[in-house]
Amino acid sequence: MIAIAALAALAALAAPVQAQTAEPAVPQPTHSVEQANATLQQVAKDRAAVHEEFAASERVCYDKFFVNYCLDKAKEKRRAALAKLRATEVEAEHFKRADSVEKRDADLAVRARKDAEEEAQRAAMPPKEAKVVDDTPRPAPNAGKPVVDREAEHAAKVQRQAAQDAADAGNRAANVAAFEKKQAESEKRKAQVAKKKADSDARRAAHEASEKKKADAEAAAAAAAAKKQ
Repeated sequence: MIAIAALAALAALAAPVQAQTAEPAVPQPTHSVEQANATLQQVAKDRAAVHEEFAASERVCYDKFFVNYCLDKAKEKRRAALAKLRATEVEAEHFKRADSVEKRDADLAVRARKDAEEEAQRAAMPPKEAKVVDDTPRPAPNAGKPVVDREAEHAAKVQRQAAQDAADAGNRAANVAAFEKKQAESEKRKAQVAKKKADSDARRAAHEASEKKKADAEAAAAAAAAKKQ
């Protein structure tokens, strides 16, 4: 009679465990940083509540006949609750990181576009008129300089102006190249963020599938043990 009563009690305890096995909940998508912050605060509160509930269940289990089974059931309940909270936490944290990267890239793009527009405006402005050098001899201070010297000075000035114009053109080309490089880097970072999110989603799905498989195996083992007894 005692053995029959023990088997009946074990079967009654096994039923709730099997009932608790369910598909893992998918976190709700986050749409704003404010929502992500609120979600993280709520996760912290819920995690503390889960630990408190487990501690209370532990105390109750020590007064029951099947202590180990009761403890295992409480631990599985805690594990499932913490896994759900962790998935929600990861989704909110990922949204905040992606939002931060997107805002930073947007700021860089705005600054680069402004720089390029300003440079284009400067390039579109008509060139400065070259100063006309009056070679007419004056009493001072070049009254005593030969014409050859004055022509050499004028040629030197023209060469310096041409060199300055070439340098300005090179700077404009460099600015355009820098802007195009920033745009390419921004696109690359966006692609990396998208790949990281896809990898994270894949790892989370694999982890959840593994946890579900483990829970199913444990439930099946418990049921098989109950049948043998």
